[in-house]
Amino acid sequence: MSASRQKAKSGIIDRIVDTELAESENITKIFGEQVFNDRVMKERLPEDIYEKLKKTMVERTPLDTSVAEVVASTMKNWALDHGATHFTHWFHPLTSSTAEKHDAFIVPKGDGQVIFQFSGKELSQGEPDASSFPSGGVRQTFEARGYTAWDPTSPAFIRKTKLGATLCIPTAFCSYTGEALDKKTPLLRSQDALSNSALKMLKLLGSEEVTHINTSVGLEQEYFLIDRGFYNQRPDVIASGRTLFGSESYKGQSLDDHYFGNIRERVVNFMHDAEQTLYRLGIPVKTRHNEVAPAQYEIAPVFEAANLAVDHNMLVMEVMTDTAAKHGFKFLTHEKPFAGINGSGKHCNWSMSDSTGTNLLKPGATPQDNLQFMVFLTAIIRAVDKHAPLLRAAVALPSNDHRLGANEAPPAIISIFLGSELNAIVEAIVAGKKPGKSDSGSIKLGTDYLPELPKDNTDRNRTSPFAFTGNRFEFRALGSSQHVGDPLTTLNTIVADSLGYMIEQIESKAGSGNDVESAVNEVVKDVLTRHQRIIFNGDNYTDEWEKEAESRGLPNLKATPDAIAKMKDPEAVEVFGKYGVLNENEVNSRYNVKLEKYTLKLDIEFKASIDMASTMILPAAFKYQNTLASSIAAAKSVTGTEPAAQRKVLDKVTAGIDGLVEAVDTLKAILEKTPHGDELEHAMYYKETALPAMNKIREFADGLEVLVEDELWPLPKYREMLLLM
Repeated sequence: MSASRQKAKSGIIDRIVDTELAESENITKIFGEQVFNDRVMKERLPEDIYEKLKKTMVERTPLDTSVAEVVASTMKNWALDHGATHFTHWFHPLTSSTAEKHDAFIVPKGDGQVIFQFSGKELSQGEPDASSFPSGGVRQTFEARGYTAWDPTSPAFIRKTKLGATLCIPTAFCSYTGEALDKKTPLLRSQDALSNSALKMLKLLGSEEVTHINTSVGLEQEYFLIDRGFYNQRPDVIASGRTLFGSESYKGQSLDDHYFGNIRERVVNFMHDAEQTLYRLGIPVKTRHNEVAPAQYEIAPVFEAANLAVDHNMLVMEVMTDTAAKHGFKFLTHEKPFAGINGSGKHCNWSMSDSTGTNLLKPGATPQDNLQFMVFLTAIIRAVDKHAPLLRAAVALPSNDHRLGANEAPPAIISIFLGSELNAIVEAIVAGKKPGKSDSGSIKLGTDYLPELPKDNTDRNRTSPFAFTGNRFEFRALGSSQHVGDPLTTLNTIVADSLGYMIEQIESKAGSGNDVESAVNEVVKDVLTRHQRIIFNGDNYTDEWEKEAESRGLPNLKATPDAIAKMKDPEAVEVFGKYGVLNENEVNSRYNVKLEKYTLKLDIEFKASIDMASTMILPAAFKYQNTLASSIAAAKSVTGTEPAAQRKVLDKVTAGIDGLVEAVDTLKAILEKTPHGDELEHAMYYKETALPAMNKIREFADGLEVLVEDELWPLPKYREMLLLM
C-alpha cells in the first residue's frame, strides 16, 4: 500500500501512550474537586452570603452587587489554591461551540509589583468583542460591543493543563441592545416560561406547596474514534468531520458483534483517562459502551438540571477531544462520518419535576387514575403535534441530514411513542370510555434461577423520534455534534404554550359552572382528540409509516433548509415571543445563522471533494491506468493477442476516470451559478442541485477505489480506519 498508509498502520502498533494518563484515582475523592460547587461555597462563603447566593440559584432572584463582591473574592482565592492564574467568561455563542477570553488575575502596583485581584463586576459582567461571532443580522460587523453575564445556576469550574489552570465562569452572551447572541440565554428564558406555566397548572389542580419547576436532562453522547495517523491523512475528515469518499468495508456491522462488545484496552484506557477529568469537573458520567458500528462508542451521565446538563455536555465533548489526542485518537462527533454504517446521535432524555422532587412525568402505579400525569402528558402531546416543524428545525443541521431517516435514526417525521398501555388509555379517553385496568406487572423469565423483573409502563421504541420511556421523554432526533440548547429551548417553550392553552380552557369551562376536575377531564379529552394523530407506536423506519404520516397530515421535512424555513412561520415567531424566549429579531437571527451555516459547511465539502478528486484520487487512477495499459502492451508484444481480462479492467478504470472528471467539472459549473441574493434560495440550490452533483463525484471515486491497486490508493480505507485500533 502507499507509504503514508503503511506508516499510519505501523504507528498503531508502535503507539505509546504515557502511562500516567491511564492511572485512575478514587472517584469519591476527586469528584467535583475543580468545581466551585455547593460544598465549596458552604465552606468558604459567609453564611448570609451563601444563603443569598443559593436563593438566586434556586429561585432565580436578582443577585445583590455586594454579594457578587464577596463571591468574587472567595472564588478567586479558591481558584488560586488550584493553581489558576487566569479567569474567563465561558459562553455558548451561535457557533454552537463554546468561547472564552482569558484575563489574568494580576493588577499592577505602583512599585513595579503585581497583586491578585478579582472584583464582583469582573465576575458578573464581561465584554468580549461581539462583531466576529455570528449574529444573523442582530449586530453589524462594525458594532463590536457585547456582554457576558454570570450564570450563577451553573457553577464555575477550573480547566487545567500541564502548565497552568484557568477559572471558567459560565455566562450568557447578549448584544449591546439586549438581544441574545448565544444558546444559553434562550434556554434560561424557556425554563422560566415552562416553570411559570407548570406552576399555574399545578395550582389549578390543587397543589399549593410547589414553588418552582425544574427540567431534568440526561444526554447520551455517541461518537467515533479513529487512529490519529489515519485522520491526518484524510483531508475530508479534517475539514468536514466526515469521509467524503470511501468504499464500504467488507466487514462493517453486519455481524452485530461490536454493540456492547468487549471494549478494547486502548479504547478503555482513553475512556478511563477522560472520565477522570470529567469527574474532577463534577460531571457524573455513568455509562460507557461499544455502539452498533465498529469504532463507535457512547458515554452518558446521570440526569441533571437542564442548564447544567447542557454545559456539561459541551465539556464532555471538549474533554474527550483533548483526551483522545493524548491517546493517539481522533474523537469524531459528526452524525455520519462513514457511509454504510450507523451514524451518531445525542439522545436527550427530558423530564419535569417540581420543587418537592416529584417527577411530573412519572405515571405511578395507576396512570389511568393519575389526573396530574395525564394533564402534563396531554400538554406534551399537543405541543409536539402543533409545533412539530419547530422541533424538526431545532435538530436541523447538514450533518444530521445524513442520519435522519436512515436505519439507525428516526425519520424526519416527528411523532410520539407512548407504548401500548398509555396508548390504550388515550384511546379510551378519546372514545369517552373509562380506561381499563393496567396489566403492568412483572416479566417472567421462565426459570426459577432468574428473578422476575418489574415491568415498566412502556416498552422502548428505538425508531421513534420522541418516545415516552416510563418517566420521561427521549428526544432521539438530536445529532451527536449539535449544541442541545436549541432543542431544549424549543421543547420547553412549546410545552409552556400548551400548558397555557389548557389552563385557559380549563378556567373557561370551570367558570361556566363545572367543577375543576370535570373541566380538566373535558379539556384533556378535547386536546387528545385533536392531537392524537401525532401518536405512533409502530416502526418509524418503514415506507408504510411515511405514507400513513402523510395521510395524517404530519409534516415530513426531510432536509435542513426545508425545516429551517418553518422558523419564519408566524406561528413560530408568535410562540417564542409570547413567552419571552426569543423576540422576532432573535428568531430571525437564528434563522439566518442556521441557513448561513448550512451553506458554509456544504461549501467546505464541495471544495474538499473537488480538491481531493483532482489531486489525490485521479492521479492514483491515472497511474493504475498506465500500469494496466503497459501490462496489456507487454503481453500483446509477447503473445500477439491482447489479454481480455486486463482489457476489461482497463476499460472499467477508464470509464471511472472519465466519469469522475466529468462529475468534477459538473460540480464546478453548478457552483459558479449559485444564487447569492437570498439565503434560503442559496440553501435550496445547494440541497437540490449541488449536493447530488457532489454525490456523483463520490460514486465514481468509490468505484475507482475497488479497482485501483491498493498500493497506489492515497487515502486510508474504511477497513483500516474502522477496524484497526
